Amino acid sequence: MGKVVMYSSVSVDGFIADENDQPGPLFDWLLSGDVPLDESGELKVSQTSYDYTRPYWDQIGATIVGRDVFDMTDGWDGKPPGGVDHVVVVTHRPKPEGWDPEAPFHFVDGVEAAVAKAQELAGDRIVEVAAGDVGGQVLAAGLVDEVRMDVVPVVFGSGKRYFGSVHAQHLLEDPDVVIQGNRVLRLRYRVRR
Repeated sequence: MGKVVMYSSVSVDGFIADENDQPGPLFDWLLSGDVPLDESGELKVSQTSYDYTRPYWDQIGATIVGRDVFDMTDGWDGKPPGGVDHVVVVTHRPKPEGWDPEAPFHFVDGVEAAVAKAQELAGDRIVEVAAGDVGGQVLAAGLVDEVRMDVVPVVFGSGKRYFGSVHAQHLLEDPDVVIQGNRVLRLRYRVRR
C-alpha cells in the first residue's frame, strides 16, 4: 500500500485560501518559470520546481478532497487534476445530479472510508489528501504518513487553515526535504508515530 500524503500550497501564516475561499497568489509558482509542468503547456515552473513536483505528481494514484473543493472546481469537469487516476470525495451529500457514472470520482461518507477507498484504488502509489478540513481530519485519525507544504511568501492573516480544525498536537519529524523554488519553499515532513 502506498503512503498517505497531506499536501497543499500554503501561506507563510498557515492558510490554504483566504476568507472567501480564494487561493490568491498561492499557486503563482505554477506560472513562475519556463519549464512546462504538464502536457497543457499552461503550467510553467522553474526547473527546480519541475524536478520536485513532476515526479511527485507521477506517483499519485488517488487524491482525497472534500465536497467544498469538488464543488468549487465543478468536479474538474469529470477529469482528475494533474493526471491523477482517481479522486475520492468526502461528502455526506449524494453525487451531483447528472454526474457521469464513468468519471473516476468516488463519493464516500467519512475520512476513514475515503482513505480505505483511495488506498484500494491507488495500490502501491501515493494517496494524496488535500490540506484543509478533510486533511486535518485524516491527520487527526492517524492516517497521514507525510506532510508536504509548498510555502508561498504571502501572509493572509485569516482564511482556511492548512490543518483545518485540528486542535490536538501532532508531532512531525524534522523536514527531510527543503527545496527553494521561484516564489515557493517546499517542505516535506514525516508524521511521527
